[in-house]
Amino acid sequence: MSSNYGDLKKDLRRRMDSAVEVLKKEFGGLRTGRASSSLLDPVMVEAYGGTMPLSQVGTVNVPEARMLTVQVWDRAMVKAVEKSIRDAGLGLNPSADGQTVRVPIPPLNEERRQELAKVANRYAEQARISVRNVRRDGMDTLKKLEKDGEISQDEHRQYSVEIQSLTDETIKKIDDSLHAKEKEIMQV
Repeated sequence: MSSNYGDLKKDLRRRMDSAVEVLKKEFGGLRTGRASSSLLDPVMVEAYGGTMPLSQVGTVNVPEARMLTVQVWDRAMVKAVEKSIRDAGLGLNPSADGQTVRVPIPPLNEERRQELAKVANRYAEQARISVRNVRRDGMDTLKKLEKDGEISQDEHRQYSVEIQSLTDETIKKIDDSLHAKEKEIMQV
């Protein structure tokens, strides 16, 4: 096996795994009716003359299945945190209690569940496209290696099969993650 191919295969695997990790992060942000601290990851707070992630002004905790709390470090920021969570488009209604902002997680209705399932499908499709783009880059590199005489035609065929197998394996991981997320979303 050519060392160029070994490096290429490692790089392709890393890039495909990265697409799966991004998908899992995006899935973490989808509200399923159960509290998850990652639900507040997209929330940005107007603070100290700029905009910063919620995680930089307080600590997010999950004290119970349907409740998040944000322990705000600076008392002056409590109102800004509360407003940012309310305005984030997550359908949440926070309330301040001293330096803590309580965020109850309302149960999801059927329509919202189906909407979330569609969003999950979109995220999964974006991940599949990323993986297919990585495969295309790999195949193009193989063509170039063969053209430059660094690998033989037989090696090119063998490596192409391996890259396709890696792609299929990664797409299966994406589909499995999507299936699990849809199941989680649709559970009442």
